[in-house]
Amino acid sequence: MDAKAILFLIFAGVMLLAALRVITARNPVHAVLFLVLAFFSAACLWILLAAEFLAIALVLVYVGAVMVLFLFVVMMLDINVDRLRQGFWRHVPWGVGVAALIVLQMWLVLSQPAWQDMNRPGPGIVGVSNIAALGRLTFTEYVFPLQIAGVILLVAIIAAIALTLRGRKDTKQQDPSLQVKVRSRDRVRLVDMPSEGEARQTKSN
Repeated sequence: MDAKAILFLIFAGVMLLAALRVITARNPVHAVLFLVLAFFSAACLWILLAAEFLAIALVLVYVGAVMVLFLFVVMMLDINVDRLRQGFWRHVPWGVGVAALIVLQMWLVLSQPAWQDMNRPGPGIVGVSNIAALGRLTFTEYVFPLQIAGVILLVAIIAAIALTLRGRKDTKQQDPSLQVKVRSRDRVRLVDMPSEGEARQTKSN
């Protein structure tokens, strides 16, 4: 067993343990941190498979942006952990069954002899890095599906904002148009008051 296989087993084991802790950790913040560890382990596996671009994209997009956002949302929300854990063990058999089915499907696919032939690089890919091959396919053959996917994601973001945006009644907001239209006589009231000498004279009289 060479060093690459040993590293693969180490990173794969860490990723599986981190994924298991994501669904078993009682603290939501700990679950998010274990998910970050699982993403890092997956990125290391992709580097071992010579897919540097996918590894960098996973670290920058998911770990650097998405998971940080999840972490802030989980920390800011008041989550009732006990209520979420009430039906956990009831759904464990279903989760184990689905996981076993996924493992069986992957074993059936990877055990086929034709998989080794499919895994070989096709014509025009030999001698080219995965970044160059991915960029060539992205901006030539799959440019229109990529643009359509971007438009769909943009529409989904706008729809999510429109559906979740609610006006809160317990917040105070300012109206700039009313602030611009304000006049001094509406804000300031001048009051005539006697001076100190006049006040003493009035008291003596």
